Amino acid sequence: MHVPDGFIDAPVSIAAGVAAAGAVAVSLRGARRELGGTSQAEGSGGERAAPLAGLVAAFIFAVQMLNFPVAAGTSGHLLGGALAAILVGPYTGVLCVSVVLLMQGVLFADGGLTALGVNVMNMAVVTVVVAYAVFRGLLKLLPGTRRSVTVAAFAGALLSVPGAAVMFTLLYALGGTTDVPLGKVFTAMVGVHVLIGIGEAAITAATVGAVLAVRPDLVHGARRLAAPLKLRVGGELVDAPAAAPAPAAARSTRPVWITGLVTALVLAGFVSFYASSSPDGLEKVAADKGIDQKVKEHAAADSPLADYSVKDIGDARLSGGLAGVIGVGATVAVGTGIFWTVRRRRAEDLTAASASPTASTAL
Repeated sequence: MHVPDGFIDAPVSIAAGVAAAGAVAVSLRGARRELGGTSQAEGSGGERAAPLAGLVAAFIFAVQMLNFPVAAGTSGHLLGGALAAILVGPYTGVLCVSVVLLMQGVLFADGGLTALGVNVMNMAVVTVVVAYAVFRGLLKLLPGTRRSVTVAAFAGALLSVPGAAVMFTLLYALGGTTDVPLGKVFTAMVGVHVLIGIGEAAITAATVGAVLAVRPDLVHGARRLAAPLKLRVGGELVDAPAAAPAPAAARSTRPVWITGLVTALVLAGFVSFYASSSPDGLEKVAADKGIDQKVKEHAAADSPLADYSVKDIGDARLSGGLAGVIGVGATVAVGTGIFWTVRRRRAEDLTAASASPTASTAL
């Protein structure tokens, strides 16, 4: 659903950019709490949270390269807002997807640069807000089990994709550059993205379920999950005695980080070659309905990595795979750097807050 330059006129693109900048600013502030905890003691958790958030961004980048068929001549790919929000929190989730969109636009000429604000609103803000609202709402109704987390993740992801399609339709209604009936755009966009949402939901639920199975403490959306271990005694299931949890600092995240990074590299560097070559939902609708009549060439069309291939490498498999690996590496590096800076700001605020009463007493 990467909107290129030329679909939406300049005034609406600028307004979307301002709104996106505001959403990112709010998310930066909220992510300081998610990455650094709410107290100085919890703040040490950011030392592992920042790299994990960077990994989530890199994983989303990799999976977005895996277009899957959804209908005749149409494909879809993960948007990632639901997955990021559930794994690392809604504010950090907005930042994760925004980092991915920035890297795609600047390095790979995917998604217009003047349309970056439009894409952030569609693919980062709306998907996170819709998915996390549905996710949290369902968790209040469902039993407090891991299965409920997975089910709620599925539902949130499923609805987030047509939610993004509705946002695109709204922006097109305000500033579309072609004269296409709004009803046709709405019906086509929502229809195909409901199908894409099923794929999004399956990927999100599978990924969240996999992390829950090995490290539920790393899933932001499951932090309050309190499902006691069951033991079979005399043929009946009873709650096991509660064990003291291991200190967070004592539980290394390195195996999870390494496994996730290797998985992202394999997906982007190898599996992506077998992805569907059909146009994605927005591209298909744009071509069928004539929305793309005034599309503009990307400002980074001459980038050495444009179209997810490395310039001057003739072998398509090698070129695409190398571009994917570079993209994963760049995304995890930039993302981790941003999240580490956010976390440090939180730690500095907590240190200053704890020192201020002492200073007042001294005076």
